[in-house]
Amino acid sequence: MNTQSLYLRIASVLGGLAVALGAFGAHGLKQRLPEEMLQIFEVGVRYQFYHALAMLAIAVVATRLWESRLTSAACAAWTLGVILFSGSLYLLALTGARWIGAITPFGGMAFIVGWAMLFFAAAATLR
Repeated sequence: MNTQSLYLRIASVLGGLAVALGAFGAHGLKQRLPEEMLQIFEVGVRYQFYHALAMLAIAVVATRLWESRLTSAACAAWTLGVILFSGSLYLLALTGARWIGAITPFGGMAFIVGWAMLFFAAAATLR
């Protein structure tokens, strides 16, 4: 399996999970979590969805971008970002353990690094 296909599959899983988690938050957690924790959970879902859609777009539309290894590195960084950023927000919202919030900025940095890698991949391959 090539990396383009791999990240298309990862994007599909992350997108589907974002829909499921969003529905779970809206229906299953609405009565169980305080409003502040529900909003934290929703931010995790939103950022997961943004990056799933970004990976999907790159995997489907921008075939030439895959000539650069930075493209797969960007998708890997976004996947790590979803795990660290969104995952830590889900855990924070569900457990109330505030220390988990210390992990969130590392996920945010992974998102930013991924976007920077995409910029350099585009600069190298889409001249």
